[in-house]
Amino acid sequence: MDKIGYSTYHFNNVYIINGTTICGVKELKGPLGKYFDYHINDFIDNEDSFEKCEIKMLKKVINKTIEKENICKEEIDFIVSGDLNNQITASSYAIRDINIPYIGVFGACTNAVLGMIISGLYLDNIKEYKYTIASTCSHNLTAERTFRYPNEYGGQRANTFTSTVTGASSILLSNKKSNIKMTYATIGKVVDCNFKDPQDMGRAMAPACYHTIKTHINDLNIDIYSYDKIITGDLSKYGTKMLIDLFKEDSIDIDDIHQDSGLLIYDIENQNIQAGGSGCGCIGIVLSSYILTKLNKKEFKKILVCATGALMNPTMMAQKESIPGICHAITLEVV
Repeated sequence: MDKIGYSTYHFNNVYIINGTTICGVKELKGPLGKYFDYHINDFIDNEDSFEKCEIKMLKKVINKTIEKENICKEEIDFIVSGDLNNQITASSYAIRDINIPYIGVFGACTNAVLGMIISGLYLDNIKEYKYTIASTCSHNLTAERTFRYPNEYGGQRANTFTSTVTGASSILLSNKKSNIKMTYATIGKVVDCNFKDPQDMGRAMAPACYHTIKTHINDLNIDIYSYDKIITGDLSKYGTKMLIDLFKEDSIDIDDIHQDSGLLIYDIENQNIQAGGSGCGCIGIVLSSYILTKLNKKEFKKILVCATGALMNPTMMAQKESIPGICHAITLEVV
């Protein structure tokens, strides 16, 4: 592994073996529904609570990911996982019964990509390591009542509001060769533009996304159009426009190559979810299904995946604090 420029790392031997996803009802009915491996039929899935449903989803995708490769749990060196629950309890409770070493992270909605970066740092530097798993999850009804207000209140939502995705994802990484290689990772900075509206997370995160993409292309001294796609998650309809406008100020037009996972996962015109999807599960299940499928079919050959997160909680919002943003990026390419 080599460090390039300010905060970009080049991986020599980090590969994506497979990915597994499970989604909720709205996600299944969205444009990407056919790409997901499993789905639940309601928000509780025969469990006692929404939180237990989220735990169940995550446990399922991790176990299925291992089964797909036909390897033993003992061959997995560790799992990196995080979620939006207080003290990442969905991840911790799901993995307590799996009996694999566990690294719990909280990177807000960047968890899927953050887990892959951490995995890559180990796999490319410790030859004894062979397999790791990067996983994450979110649930609409657990996240909304934690960060905003319970859906049962029926409060009016702003046009900028994003709907938390119900879903869980798991990706198996290895230093064994496969068709998809993770070649670069750029670790983002916390960027705070003094944005304070918790119903407009997309525009709160867009400046961090812009900063990370700029850092990535400057570190590597590349043209942004060397990528087939730049897929962000999850900037919403409004954050997406802000990101495009920020690049236009640099005379760079990313409109044709940019897609946002929060806009891919739902039909925002017909599904009543305002500005798009959000949550850890958003970029997680889009990456583990749609993106990997496109790469395996060689419909994408080289893409930049940029996961964004809003680093806030209700306590800081009550204290009139701003919403810092973060973005981590990885390059995935067909080999």
